Amino acid sequence: MKIKAIQDEIVDEFSMFDDWMERYEYIIELGKKLPLIKEEFKTEDNIIKGCQSKVWLKGEQNSDVIVFTADSDAILTKGIIAILIRTFSNQKAADILAADLDFIDEIGLKEHLSPTRANGLVSMIKNIKMYALAFDAKN
Repeated sequence: MKIKAIQDEIVDEFSMFDDWMERYEYIIELGKKLPLIKEEFKTEDNIIKGCQSKVWLKGEQNSDVIVFTADSDAILTKGIIAILIRTFSNQKAADILAADLDFIDEIGLKEHLSPTRANGLVSMIKNIKMYALAFDAKN
């Protein structure tokens, strides 16, 4: 599925909720469903700098796509990275680099996060794009 189609799905899902408490609960549910990163990847090298909580992100090239796995020690943050992984995992590096991120504003995520969590979100996106840049440069 293309990145834009996944983003549209996420926007539709979030539009079903009337208030932000329901949306937070949904984000937490998404985090609980996130396939866990292998313990061997929970290293300092894979920690995203700039996040209030610990977030590990690993990207691996699998033929022509990048497969991301992640985990966090904070349940809400885990849900946020789950949304990003759903959007960008199993996508081509060039498509990740070209992706528009308006869907984050459309669902209201940035404006409903604390400043430190919003900075963490920006750091997560930056790390995903850095993986894409590295893999794109290899090809």
